[in-house]
Amino acid sequence: MKIKTKITPYLLVSPYIVHFMLFVAFPVVFSIVLTFHKWNIISPMEYIGLNNYIRLFKDEVFFKSLMNTLIFLVIHIPLQIIVALFLAEILNQKIKFRGFFRAAFFLPVIVSGVVVTILWQQLYGFDTGLLNRLLVSIGLGKVGWLTDPNIAMPSIALMATWKNVGLYIVLFLVGLQTVPVQYYEAADIEGASKWQKFFKITLPMINPTIFMVVILSTIGGFSLFIEPYIMTGGGPLNSTISAVLYIYKQGFFYYHMGYSATLGLFFALIIMAVVVIQKKFVERDI
Repeated sequence: MKIKTKITPYLLVSPYIVHFMLFVAFPVVFSIVLTFHKWNIISPMEYIGLNNYIRLFKDEVFFKSLMNTLIFLVIHIPLQIIVALFLAEILNQKIKFRGFFRAAFFLPVIVSGVVVTILWQQLYGFDTGLLNRLLVSIGLGKVGWLTDPNIAMPSIALMATWKNVGLYIVLFLVGLQTVPVQYYEAADIEGASKWQKFFKITLPMINPTIFMVVILSTIGGFSLFIEPYIMTGGGPLNSTISAVLYIYKQGFFYYHMGYSATLGLFFALIIMAVVVIQKKFVERDI
């Protein structure tokens, strides 16, 4: 009985240990090993030392993809927070059909990303897209939403915000509903305006929610892939190629698996550094 009692805890956690070893530990270790090799899946791996890392720091297209991802984040994260918080504030009030609107805003989140991307690709069409048709109907010229290198990435950021904003509305709603009503009642007695209550009570009280939204938006933005892959393929002139899309192309278009693993490892370190910096800046006021 004592032996059985000692073995039981290990048997209970063994499924997790097996899952962790097969799907987390082994892929990570294999990826790190792969960064020191040249491999095209078909031929045996060839040890090349630090050549992949040397190639990485000379790869202008990769750093272009990092800059594109940064541009996307700079547009997407503030827009996501502002729109989501604004809509959450409205949906937190006692309005008619509040449940319907909450469900409607969340609906794009559960729709397939491929479907949403194809839909917006049609909206952005240069000749037949609905947006350009509307612009022409009011006497304005057509806009190259996905063909102009200066507009393509902001267009993708706008679409991604529409796709994901429902999730962050829900998160902000949860945060808003945790703010004690007594604070607002005391502010009303003191004659505080709506803006004063928002900036002095609401924002400080939902700081943890804002921090979580920033982190989730950042990680989601760094994983940008489906939108540029389907809508532009990374063009025009590599203006929308994201870091994840470039890593994917190196691995599965050109079969540079070792170099792709090197890019992935370097990119993961960048994400980790950005999240740590964000954590320090955002959490210091919590």
